[in-house]
Amino acid sequence: MNQDFLWGGAVAAHQVEGAYREGGKGLNLADMMSAGSVNSPRIITRKIDAHCYYPNHEAIDFYHHYKEDIALFHEIGFKCFRTSISWARIFPKGDEKTPNEEGLIFYDNLFDELLKNGIQPIVTLSHFEMPFALCEKYGGWRNRKLITFFENFVRTCLERYHEKVKYWMTFNEINNQTNYNSDGAVFTNSGIIFEEGEDRERIVYQASHYELVASAKAVAIAHQIDPSLKIGCMIAMTPIYPYSCAPSDMLKSLGAAHKRFWYMDVQTRGVYPAYMKTFFKRKDFHLDITDEDLEIIKNGCVDYIGISYYMSFVLKGDSDVNLDYDESNDLCDNPYLSSTKWGWPIDPDGLRYALNRIEDLYHLPIFIVENGFGTVDLLENGTVHDQSRIDYLRMHIQSMKDAIEIDGVNVIGYTIWGCIDCVSFSTGEMKKRYGLIYVDKNNDGTGSLRRFKKDSFYWYKQVISSNGEDL
Repeated sequence: MNQDFLWGGAVAAHQVEGAYREGGKGLNLADMMSAGSVNSPRIITRKIDAHCYYPNHEAIDFYHHYKEDIALFHEIGFKCFRTSISWARIFPKGDEKTPNEEGLIFYDNLFDELLKNGIQPIVTLSHFEMPFALCEKYGGWRNRKLITFFENFVRTCLERYHEKVKYWMTFNEINNQTNYNSDGAVFTNSGIIFEEGEDRERIVYQASHYELVASAKAVAIAHQIDPSLKIGCMIAMTPIYPYSCAPSDMLKSLGAAHKRFWYMDVQTRGVYPAYMKTFFKRKDFHLDITDEDLEIIKNGCVDYIGISYYMSFVLKGDSDVNLDYDESNDLCDNPYLSSTKWGWPIDPDGLRYALNRIEDLYHLPIFIVENGFGTVDLLENGTVHDQSRIDYLRMHIQSMKDAIEIDGVNVIGYTIWGCIDCVSFSTGEMKKRYGLIYVDKNNDGTGSLRRFKKDSFYWYKQVISSNGEDL
């Protein structure tokens, strides 16, 4: 492993910070999502309901505990820490001309504390924290005006923090919204609440285009402000295997991969792939895509590819082998894999496969900015014996090492998702824990918020100190 390899951990502001109305912060998208479970989806509300529990409002109160938590990250040996800047903490309504100075100061202090502890901040600009006011007033990213509002937010952040933050990403898991039947995926990615009878699919592709223009503008702004900055895209990487070598299975998985990963083509190559152009034509989608937009995209290619990796998918073929695949209905079980308690297939070899596919297609540095294991932990005598988490992480890190050392893939870093217990995005639970550090917080919001080191804390410490040699 390269001595400059960036080992670390990752969170999102909305899943840890809390303090949802402190420091001049406005409501963001995640603030409007209730708690849920694996069998009960989170509910999106249009206003704060006094009878509803919103787990992100307090989360783990990182806003007030960040110095304590960073000291623990330093003890593990983190080289980097990925988080996000809550857009609504900087521009509470999203469309203001002037930023909220108190919000800017918070991130100044956070980044200074990280750097003081020898930890590089890795920052996502949009991680499901768009001001909710932009959803209510403008309809979210279905509206072209959001490009300008995002550009203002990006310029404010980059001008303020470019000397403190080298690595940035634009939109977190931008491709998840291709599952346009998932209200949660579309709401958190794009701030869109559908009205009855709307063409969801067309609206999602229009919003995606505006986001891709905004992402390209962010890259150009960063390179203008400081050419040394590295700006990446961020893709939810879920390899999609054919169920068998039957040609229909092969074609179905190819079409599904096109649908999930076309964003990466646009953000790395600066052009729409031919299969998307023909798809829009076949669907009769007359999207608002201008020549100026295409020029902006052409000149705003990213410097690296950030990915999350948790699982792989499997598809069986049918009569429809085009882009008309429905993630919520068309997937099938992989008979060769076991799953987590939340039904996520465990596939460490899939990470090596995914890294190789990205390397083959795009020839850019790859940063694994999310990989982790969500499960129920039992706190006993001030610690958690989480061998299952250690086993999961060990297998995935070994797979990453094989991709680097055997296959020659250019991976520049690895950050464990939810390195400290945080609110689960998918379910809004605390009991679905990912962290190396246990936080005493329960699903109902009770708990002392005390921090405890798990066995995985000490295991990852030796992984980092040995630069991945001692797994």
